[in-house]
Amino acid sequence: MNAMSKLRQPKVMTISVLLVTLTIGILIGTLVNTGVFADKGGQAATDATPLTIPSPVQIASEFTKLAKTVEPAVVHITVEPETLRPTARNQRRAPAPGEEEGDEEGNDIFRFFRGNPRLEVPPQPREASGSGFVVDPKGYIITNYHVVESAGKIRVRRHDDSTDYKARLIGVDPDTDLAVIKIDAGRPLEHARIGNSDAVQVGDWAVAIGSPFGLDASVTAGIVSAKGRDLRQFQAFIQTDAAINPGNSGGPLLNIRGEVIGVNTAIATRSGAYQGVGFALPINVAAKVYNKIIKDGKLVRGSIGVSFSRNAAADVLKAFGLKNGVYIEGVEPGGPAEKAGIRAEDVILDLDGKPVKDGDDLVDRVSETPIGKTINVTVDRRGKRMDLTVKVLDRVDVFSNRPEYQSLRQREGTESPSAPTASEAKFGIGVVPLTPEDRQRMKLEEESGVRVTRVVEDSFAAEIGLQERDVVLSINRTPVSSLDDIRRLQSGMKPGDPVVFRVMRPSPIARQAGRPAYQPLSIVGTLPRQ
Repeated sequence: MNAMSKLRQPKVMTISVLLVTLTIGILIGTLVNTGVFADKGGQAATDATPLTIPSPVQIASEFTKLAKTVEPAVVHITVEPETLRPTARNQRRAPAPGEEEGDEEGNDIFRFFRGNPRLEVPPQPREASGSGFVVDPKGYIITNYHVVESAGKIRVRRHDDSTDYKARLIGVDPDTDLAVIKIDAGRPLEHARIGNSDAVQVGDWAVAIGSPFGLDASVTAGIVSAKGRDLRQFQAFIQTDAAINPGNSGGPLLNIRGEVIGVNTAIATRSGAYQGVGFALPINVAAKVYNKIIKDGKLVRGSIGVSFSRNAAADVLKAFGLKNGVYIEGVEPGGPAEKAGIRAEDVILDLDGKPVKDGDDLVDRVSETPIGKTINVTVDRRGKRMDLTVKVLDRVDVFSNRPEYQSLRQREGTESPSAPTASEAKFGIGVVPLTPEDRQRMKLEEESGVRVTRVVEDSFAAEIGLQERDVVLSINRTPVSSLDDIRRLQSGMKPGDPVVFRVMRPSPIARQAGRPAYQPLSIVGTLPRQ
């Protein structure tokens, strides 16, 4: 072996040892990493017990039973606006010193739930929704008036039925914010049981069912927080902390037995949603309104046309040395009280010889007095007693300038085409009388004429071409000057009869040409047969 071979041999040994060492290191590292990744990926836990899902066993509770019982009677209501006409909710309303036989005082809790009525917002045609509940197997439903106030079409969907039922309006009462509608399902419907709201106590369980934000059959629970919240005239609410949100309007508030004790109507909130303070109209009040509506189609309340405030009422009477009575802050111009000689600052002491305790007593007794009846009113005027005679009139007529009653009059002037009968033909129009200024502008010599404010879609009037703003002078050559005139003519018509409307129609082209702005025309149609 030469010298070079001797030198190479140790180097080869060294390199060989290094290679073997590196190889072993790589193998060990690979094994270690493989073990780590295996741990990260998961290994079978042989000592763990698998979870098992038990057989379904329903845990019954009073709330469960209540929901199952009442949900079929609760409905979701959607409405399509009829026109762009203003309603009580979007008209500007100037603050008043007090409501007639009641008060406003700027504390309108409904502005939180339905929008501030003192903000002038142009009416927008948008679909709205709310809730209601069936109270009669024939399909009669109670809901809030503000849910259907601007409705052209009303659709109802039941919780267990995907059918959209077309509903018709039976009657409304703006003062209590209630409405009655009806659907024809072709079979008897499940209906809610009515309770007695006088039996409700603070601390009782309260359950609300409705469609908040359009979510059908939502159930929330709480307690009765307070009773008799006197927030608005004719409305002493039940207060609850059961979650009530927009869309719950018109739905039922229930006791733990599943009986309706109230109609969910309003919430007090700064965000527009639930904040723990909701209000329901007591069912005892709602039932009285419902019974009158299904009997007469509407609710009529008497009025003498005075306003007062509850603020410091007792202190005012004490200052005048009186023990009972109602201090009058305002008298409606042209109303019964003004005609009888009642003035602002008078104190009403007696009605027909019986003392008046306070404003609520005055409201109750006057509103329940038959329209047209004369009552004797004793007033204190600067310390002197005076006996006056006052004729009670319909509240809607006395306060016809109020937006809520204007809206109601337009609706009353609408003849729904959904349920015509052989003895009463339905045209499908809403009308208002012409003012003297209207007659002068149109150069009308006769005292006839009504302005069309609404034409119902798919109605007889729409079919023959009547339009909003048309002025109807006569029907079948008989002059008309009011809704009653039209109703009287309708009562003598039957399906298949011809009808001739004599109409004055606005004509922008004629105005530009210098001719009269209204052009006469005749519109002819035949009442549809059933």
